[in-house]
Amino acid sequence: MRRDMLIGLGLIFSLTPSGLAQDFAIENARVWTGTDQGTLEQATVLVQDGVIAALGTDPDLPVGIDRLDAAGAWLTPGIISSASSTGLVEVGAEDTTDDRSAAEGLFSAAIVAADGFNPAAASVGVTRIEGITRIAVVPGLSSSLIAGQGFVADTGGTAQTEVDRKAFTVIGLGESGAAASGGSRAASWVELRAAFEDALSFSEEDGEDGTGHVLNAVDARAFGPAARGEQLILVAVSRASDIRAVLRLKAEMPQLNIALLGAEEGWLVADELRAAEVAVIIDPFTNLPSRFESLAATRHNAQRLILAGVTTAFTHFDDSSHQARLVLQVAGNSVASGVSHDDALAAITSVPADIFGLEGLGRIAVGQRGDLVLWDGDPLEVMSAPKAIWIDGEAQPLESRQTRLRDRYLDLGQASRPLAYSR
Repeated sequence: MRRDMLIGLGLIFSLTPSGLAQDFAIENARVWTGTDQGTLEQATVLVQDGVIAALGTDPDLPVGIDRLDAAGAWLTPGIISSASSTGLVEVGAEDTTDDRSAAEGLFSAAIVAADGFNPAAASVGVTRIEGITRIAVVPGLSSSLIAGQGFVADTGGTAQTEVDRKAFTVIGLGESGAAASGGSRAASWVELRAAFEDALSFSEEDGEDGTGHVLNAVDARAFGPAARGEQLILVAVSRASDIRAVLRLKAEMPQLNIALLGAEEGWLVADELRAAEVAVIIDPFTNLPSRFESLAATRHNAQRLILAGVTTAFTHFDDSSHQARLVLQVAGNSVASGVSHDDALAAITSVPADIFGLEGLGRIAVGQRGDLVLWDGDPLEVMSAPKAIWIDGEAQPLESRQTRLRDRYLDLGQASRPLAYSR
């Protein structure tokens, strides 16, 4: 990032107390809107009280408003990570810092992953400085079909972080579902249908003593909103035949709000997914047959799903705690595999916003929330980086624990070095 841009941004941001939304205008930007307006050249975006108040090539601006000349740089909505474990894991190799799952726990559907979320985790800052302003955090699958309830949070990293604590429920089928149900897919389907029956038949009059076929009273109560279609269900599934089984369940229970997580063989059933209006969240990097349930994995999965009209969002599954930021890289690689630039950007902004029901996010338009990222190049180029990031109109620091350590030791003088490094 150019030093003059850093200084300019610093002057603008210093005008507003930390923690407050700013009133400002970004001028002369290449604005990717995520709407029917497409990409606007030399456009201006006005943000007031954390909300986009004006957008265009020559909008009327309030007198005295702080202005930032983008000099033609890309401006996009804040990037959304559609499935990660960011903030639930501090050190992957240390179990005491890993709150993704509870293999020995007593509960399943009632587990609320947000209770283990640490907005100050190092991984949150690492994720934010790459332009990701919102994260959908998925509890890990363990000994139960139902992993629990995931959440959506901003990446501000403060005590005021906005968290939708019960944004969706996660269910694992396929190989993981079979393992959790005694060893076969058939058994997992019996268990899942019994869980739906328990949730739909649960009555508060039964009290805590009420038990169902597979769910205790606490889990049955918690699973109720998902079973009634009031809460999004993310179903982790890979094989085409398993996806078809999920679509049959959707046909039997049309009230269910289902999206698929993984769907490595989704391209084989793309027309069926479109007809059922079931969205998918995929990792375009998952293109090798690493398991028997993903033998048909291909780097063209994303292209084929999108061309078929399937609502498709991108995420990055590998090391999803600290490397969720690589969703931008997988989106860029999807373009190399046939996805259009616009569709790739939509898959990490407007599409996940729609899947998770994030009103006011994922697009740049009047009335939308001020989650914005200004880039020093094409957002999908691997060497591009944010020049500035705003969450609800509040400027975000472009630093993480790693950048602070880099700056501390990069130019450390000989006299300031610890004795071990002074030889």
